[in-house]
Amino acid sequence: MSSTAGNSIHRGQLAGHNRISNQALTSVARAAAGEALGVPPHAVRAEWSDDDGLLALSLVTPIAVPPLGAVLRDPMRVTALGGSIRERVVAAKTRILHRVTELSGAKLSRVDIRISGATVREGGRVR
Repeated sequence: MSSTAGNSIHRGQLAGHNRISNQALTSVARAAAGEALGVPPHAVRAEWSDDDGLLALSLVTPIAVPPLGAVLRDPMRVTALGGSIRERVVAAKTRILHRVTELSGAKLSRVDIRISGATVREGGRVR
């Protein structure tokens, strides 16, 4: 064994490639978006594009909302959920970007979200 190979092993730099498939990255993005917006991952569509060497993530997804009757009875419920739909989506972009980066190691430039509908969710707090 050459000293070069030994040094590489000791530095933690082994030869070879590590790749995350598009399908795996998409699954991570769908899960992160579902978690942030209170919907099941299968309801989220994710597409990737190149943004000057970084990944741009585009999502189309519904968002969880409380029943309108519950909001009429208790308007503070909107605040408890994190604000208006717009406020929640703006906050979700950052959470999704950080979560996808944390789990996959991919470098994202941005997350674009288009809300395609609303899913009424009874009970507890939507994240």
